Amino acid sequence: MGFVCAPLTLIGVIWISPFLLPVLFIWAICYDLFKSELPPGIDQPLKLRFYHSLLLLTAVLGRILEKLGICSDISLLRFMLDGIPPWRDSKLLIRDLKFAEVPMRVYQAKAPSVGQRRGVLYFHGGAGTLGSINAFERVCRYLARETDSVVVSVGYRLAPEYLYPSQYWDCLNATIHFMRHVEDYQVDPARIIICGDSCGGNFATAICQILVSRTDLPKIRAQVLIYPGLQGLDFYLPSYQQNRSVPFLFQDRIAYFCLRYLNKDTSVVEDVLKSSHVPEDMKLKYKKWISADNIPEEFKIRGYKPQKLPSYKYKHDVHEVTKQMLEVMFSPLLAEDAIVCQLPESYILTCEFDVLRDDGLLYKKRLEDNGVRVSWYHNEDGFHGVLAFFGFGIFSFPSAKKILDNTVNFIKKL
Repeated sequence: MGFVCAPLTLIGVIWISPFLLPVLFIWAICYDLFKSELPPGIDQPLKLRFYHSLLLLTAVLGRILEKLGICSDISLLRFMLDGIPPWRDSKLLIRDLKFAEVPMRVYQAKAPSVGQRRGVLYFHGGAGTLGSINAFERVCRYLARETDSVVVSVGYRLAPEYLYPSQYWDCLNATIHFMRHVEDYQVDPARIIICGDSCGGNFATAICQILVSRTDLPKIRAQVLIYPGLQGLDFYLPSYQQNRSVPFLFQDRIAYFCLRYLNKDTSVVEDVLKSSHVPEDMKLKYKKWISADNIPEEFKIRGYKPQKLPSYKYKHDVHEVTKQMLEVMFSPLLAEDAIVCQLPESYILTCEFDVLRDDGLLYKKRLEDNGVRVSWYHNEDGFHGVLAFFGFGIFSFPSAKKILDNTVNFIKKL
């Protein structure tokens, strides 16, 4: 069937909407009310419920349109998540280019600079299957304006059209190309920063680890990791339990998206949640790094009960399907200390109501244990994906601006 262009997708939605949209939206609201849990203190819970209902509506509508041969469910989600394009920015020069055949959007201040600027490579989130340069346009504009940096947003290829690890190679090739041509953008080669949110934070982490051994390139000045997902071994850490039903990323959805990103059978989600895909010797080997024991006690107060994994039993057939989740590239938390100790100064941002919170906390500890300087900001009312709503005025969440402003403050010090 293939993917259909955005105009045909929109026509399909308009055609079907008078018949199904009201019913589907009521269903989505009811599903959210019964399935979601919004803990006290989360940022604007009613707005979050509304957006989550819209996301559910879009996902179900996409599956219907896919059955009708109009478009795939992923193409509809991508179309909707791109949002409304912002107005032109009079202060920025914005160019669409290609580095090493990878689409890029470069944001650069029009005003002249007294010296060389920082260079920020930005890898957007979206579970490797969603998201785009357009979807994170407002984020990148804000970073470029507020930090007076040259920001390069990387449009890496998405799954399932392009299989893992195409996304990593795109990010790596774009980074290397930019580092070799920094003079074209008046960027200081000693102030190159790699930044990403969610799976983009995963890409940023992996790229930094790969580049530590490259002597032919400038050294990365810093890595900026915004609520990154960093491991595919243990989906039963405290944050996965506490926030298992907090929109937009439920506990089972993270396993589902990982499998879909890898183009694997999603029927093994429950086995993955129980860690049945991890050999016992591997669990023992990496327990020193991936364990609730390494999470500070203050993060275990809310709704966490230490317990053994329910009905854990290693399944070799499940391991064979999912073993790519246990590779260092996919799970950079598993990198050896010899690599971690060489990493640049790091900034890690975590959100309290995020299933991936503990991935960031565990990596923070690993970096600090290996003598890497870490700046950490914990957003106490934020949730996963909140940054995607930045820059939409009253339709945004205050926590998104807090996250970006704190990130800006860190970058400006470099």
